[in-house]
Amino acid sequence: MSEINEEKLQELKLFFDDCDVDSNGRIDWDEFSCMLDKLLGEKTLEEKTLAFDLVDTNHDGKITFDEFCEWWGKQ
Repeated sequence: MSEINEEKLQELKLFFDDCDVDSNGRIDWDEFSCMLDKLLGEKTLEEKTLAFDLVDTNHDGKITFDEFCEWWGKQ
C-alpha cells in the first residue's frame, strides 16, 4: 500500500464502507460505479470500466480495501 497517513486511511475506510452497500468488505461493479460518481462526478460506462479494471488488480470482479487504497495512493 502506498504512503497514506493514518487519518486519511480512516477517512478512506469510512468512504469505502459507505460505498460497500452489502457490507461484504468488497466493492462490486455497481458499488464501484456509485463510488466513482461520488468521487469524480458522472463518468461514461467506458471510463468506469477502465477504472474498475485498473483498481481490481487481481481481476476477480471485486475491489478490496487494499486495492482501493493502492489505487488512491497513486492519485
